Amino acid sequence: MNLGWFSELKQNERTTYWACFWGYALESMDAQMFALVIPALIEYLGINRGTAGTIGTAALVGGLIGGPLGGLMADRVGRIRVLQLTILWVSLWTFASAFADSSTQLIAARFLQGIGYGAESAVGAVLISEAIVPRLRGRIASSIQSAYAVGYAMAVGIMPIVFMMFDGPIAWRVLFAIGIMPMFFIFYIRRFVPESPIYAARADAEGKRRTRSREIFQQPYLRRTILATLQAMGTLGAAYVSIIWLPTYLRTVTHLAVASTAGFLFINISGSFVGPFVYGMLSDRLGRRRGVQIFLVCQAINMSTFTMAPIGPQLTLVLAFLQGGLQAGLASAMLPAFAELFPTRIRGAGQGFCLSGGRGLGSVVPTAVGYLSLTLPLGYAMGLCALGGYVLAFIAVCLLPETSGVDLREDPATGDTPLAVAPI
Repeated sequence: MNLGWFSELKQNERTTYWACFWGYALESMDAQMFALVIPALIEYLGINRGTAGTIGTAALVGGLIGGPLGGLMADRVGRIRVLQLTILWVSLWTFASAFADSSTQLIAARFLQGIGYGAESAVGAVLISEAIVPRLRGRIASSIQSAYAVGYAMAVGIMPIVFMMFDGPIAWRVLFAIGIMPMFFIFYIRRFVPESPIYAARADAEGKRRTRSREIFQQPYLRRTILATLQAMGTLGAAYVSIIWLPTYLRTVTHLAVASTAGFLFINISGSFVGPFVYGMLSDRLGRRRGVQIFLVCQAINMSTFTMAPIGPQLTLVLAFLQGGLQAGLASAMLPAFAELFPTRIRGAGQGFCLSGGRGLGSVVPTAVGYLSLTLPLGYAMGLCALGGYVLAFIAVCLLPETSGVDLREDPATGDTPLAVAPI
């Protein structure tokens, strides 16, 4: 795969890229640890699938608060400061989960972790989108999503080692305790990563307009705020079906052992790493809208076959790779596109609300899977809920404007970007 675009980046752009990439990877590692220990929680804490789904949803609901809050703070005090704070916040609450003795305590810890995760996702997306020139923004900003696969792989790689070294009742706690590690990445950010040049230029401009996050709910931004939130709701709600339930599906339905599950998940994770690169190049060539539409149709077909059709082991591996790639590509699509919908003064708030609002609204999906699986086979519950999400996202994407190539710098007279004031 051609990665020649990386050589075109300046040194400060590269350090910003790696800050966003590894910040997301380490927080992804923390977030994925919960999905991997659901079977252990069911066994040792005595919870059922419905309660497990609720615990998973708690982090997503926390993101509903964290995204807008982090975006607003990033618009007020800067992208870099908020990025550091969110990494610290997620690390501490992942560590605190290791000491939970009940489902109620886990719900609280996961909710608070979700606040930081939602904020970091929004701020990182804005930071990388503002740091890159328009002609490369799609492929570079989208490639940040590949860090999710890296973080997931780290969690999957650590899991069997921990479960071999410790007994089950202790192993899941040790796995959460390891989640303190990302906080040390803050020192790299403080030392090497500059503030967004677009944000810094606005902050230094004379007569700058005051940030008013409520503008995202006013014209001309209200319609795109609603549609982008619905796109995120459908895309992320369907994605969380796999993120939360795939390890349990493999363990309890296909009866794979821990070591076999880890190997299977690495195939899925490999797809998750490749998908954002493919989508990024596609979107820079065909446009954001058409790229998303292609990925949504392919993923709907793939997920239906993967969860509800009788397939053999070889086809299962192929579909697992495609499922990871298409899902990650769809998630990566929102990083540059949502940033391109809003001017600098409300970009953090707009990106944060759309991403985390959609994440919060979509958080009911893994809970729905948990309760539907009490009366339906788990695979059918997963497939039906995912399909509903993809249909919703497709409709929203068709109604949003094309954003590829827009210049994110503000007009000094109006405080707007060219697209931000254009009609949909």
